[in-house]
Amino acid sequence: MSETHPNDAYGRILNAIDHGDYRPSDRLVESELADRLGMSRTPIREALQRLETQGVLSRDGRSLMVASLDHDQLGELYTVRAELEGLAARLAAQHAAPEEIGVLYDMIAQDRKLLGDPQALSRANKRFHRQIHLASHNRFLIRQLESVRRSMALLTTTSFAASGRSGAALDEHHVIVTAIEARDGAAADDAARAHISAAYQTRLMVDAGEIR
Repeated sequence: MSETHPNDAYGRILNAIDHGDYRPSDRLVESELADRLGMSRTPIREALQRLETQGVLSRDGRSLMVASLDHDQLGELYTVRAELEGLAARLAAQHAAPEEIGVLYDMIAQDRKLLGDPQALSRANKRFHRQIHLASHNRFLIRQLESVRRSMALLTTTSFAASGRSGAALDEHHVIVTAIEARDGAAADDAARAHISAAYQTRLMVDAGEIR
């Protein structure tokens, strides 16, 4: 819980959920969080209220717990994510600086060293997509994608744990960046949507017990 400013209760709690320290249906107790973070209960209370408003937490009586996504909500989330990620890639093809494109290629090269470590690849995947979001140079789109990222933190597993998915995902990343480098917005959009669709299909198959 140390990746954000030590006084940022909201960011630290969200990071803890994102990293799996708290999982769907886990209860978050204000006093326990205050002790764990070494903060007073007021900023903790405000952070919990904000997370509840954003749908990251849900209420069970008087208790707050990490929310979970049902089958329909999962589909809705991936539908929105595909649209937004496609738009981000399209805009990145228009606006990304050569240095930003170079960073994306470097990320893919570094991420190939993580094959076999699904959790590390999951974290690297978030950084890669975040870099594309930044390369879109559209602050309003970035804000919407951040909201999607918060909801993605509610998923209990990573599709990178599925056999064969890690290498395929990195290949898909390369296709996206190649299209961005070519300044082909339509191809970048299509590649990003195909990438999200493949991730969604993998997750559905994992949840159905079809692949491991």
